[in-house]
Amino acid sequence: MSAVSETAATAVSDPAKVTTPAQDAPPAAPVAPPAKPLWLAAIYVVSGLMLFITQGLGMNIVNANLYQLQGEFSATVVEAAWLSAAYMAPYATLSIALFKIRTQYGLRPFAQWSILIFVLASSLNLLVDDLHSALVVRFISGCAAAPISSLGFLYVLEAFPLQRKLNQGLNVALLGTLLAAPIARMISPSLLQIDGWHALYTLEVGLALISMVVIFALPVTPPPRAKVIERLDILSYLLMAIGIGCLAVFLTLGRLYWWFETWWLGALLAAAIAFIAMTALIESHRQNPMLDFRWIFSRSNLHMAAVLLVFRAVSSEQSSTAVSFFQQIGLLNDQQFTLWALVLVASVGGALLCMALMSSRYVETAHVIALALIAVGAYLDSQASNLTRPEQMYLSQGMIAFGAAMFLPPVMAKGFAGALQKGPAYIVNFIVIFLFTQITGALLTTAFLGSFVTIREKFHSSILVENILLTRPEVAQRVGQLSAAYRKVITDPSILNAEGLTLLAQQVTREAYVLAYNDTFLLISAVATIALGTLLLHLAWNWLRTLRAAPVDEATQS
Repeated sequence: MSAVSETAATAVSDPAKVTTPAQDAPPAAPVAPPAKPLWLAAIYVVSGLMLFITQGLGMNIVNANLYQLQGEFSATVVEAAWLSAAYMAPYATLSIALFKIRTQYGLRPFAQWSILIFVLASSLNLLVDDLHSALVVRFISGCAAAPISSLGFLYVLEAFPLQRKLNQGLNVALLGTLLAAPIARMISPSLLQIDGWHALYTLEVGLALISMVVIFALPVTPPPRAKVIERLDILSYLLMAIGIGCLAVFLTLGRLYWWFETWWLGALLAAAIAFIAMTALIESHRQNPMLDFRWIFSRSNLHMAAVLLVFRAVSSEQSSTAVSFFQQIGLLNDQQFTLWALVLVASVGGALLCMALMSSRYVETAHVIALALIAVGAYLDSQASNLTRPEQMYLSQGMIAFGAAMFLPPVMAKGFAGALQKGPAYIVNFIVIFLFTQITGALLTTAFLGSFVTIREKFHSSILVENILLTRPEVAQRVGQLSAAYRKVITDPSILNAEGLTLLAQQVTREAYVLAYNDTFLLISAVATIALGTLLLHLAWNWLRTLRAAPVDEATQS
């Protein structure tokens, strides 16, 4: 498949390089399909982006409104977090099975059945009236959403000629994965005011129906079918799905229940390790493994996984840490509309610049710019206070969004090309690496940073509380100021004083959280700076090796 792709790409870019049978060369590869007209290519791109937004809104609407949905379901923060866990448990691995199903049974039936199931799952959300039914429906939605994102990739890539799929096409497709999160936060306040949960998912049903029309009316080029599913594939996938599903629930809920205080969190982690280990044991003894763990853990793939995890860690500054900071100081989505609009514009700008760089020989420059922007943006955020509002973070969050859009496409293009060179079967292995680093990696970094915030808040609270003594004049004065508002309704001095102390304790907790988030922003900035320094050293080393090799090549040629 890689040879066919390379030959076809050469034929499109330079027909003179393609040999003919008259030259006693091997038979020519199949001619690449002709480029689509501009208007039709635009329709495919818009259709693919709409599929990304449709699937992404279903995932992000709950995450963006977790606190608001507590009242909808009469649930605590911890109980509402189960909604995210129920969605991510099947979503994290289902794309692996779907790739083989699509290859064996054909793309067209796969696309049609996928969108029908997604419409059904979206419609079930309209029947939800309590937390338990919401959990069941969210699990079904996680299953139904997995094929939609892969269809989004296929529709976007369909618009581009073969030699541009892994640069311009991949950039546009990965941009589509970034659009849903800011859009969800921009549109949620208005929808919640209309009809709460049902209004949010009425929009998703509408988008799903439009996507269904698109898929039935606009086909994509089907790859050749092949019998790729074996009986042991089913067992291996089920074991891996259970293992990664347990890991996803563990990472989603661990910091809320706290890691060492709930016994079943340990049971989930042990089950995850056991099931993944059984998968590795089965696959390592198969002649045609679904997952080639030796290739997955090769040096180049471990390097790629490390780069993807670094990206997920630093980009979580915006997706989780900044969002949690705003929630902590009492800001809701309707007060952040302009901020997320700027994030959306910055993401598009970053994708366009990355597209230009990937079309040139300055591909590594994209990572340098991305890490530099994220490092500076996170450092600016680390100067926040309890008076910080979205307006003060326009620049920093715009820089982070711009950088995040530039980071992923070069890594994805290189990893996908490496998988194609090994053969079509290794695309499944590449999907495993990508899903683990991006979905499970996102859960891992969010859990780590959330736990870091909690630990640092306790540290700062202990220091601040040490200085709150009523014997200090400034503390007594502050308590008196805070309790003054209740003086007309509370006549007992001791109760009035206790109320003032309670309000002061709330302010101390808020200040401790602000300091903890500043520490987290600074940590992310440090990680991005270290990654940038490592990248620059790597580029310098490669440059020196090239300079040393140049005289040897000249001597050989002479």
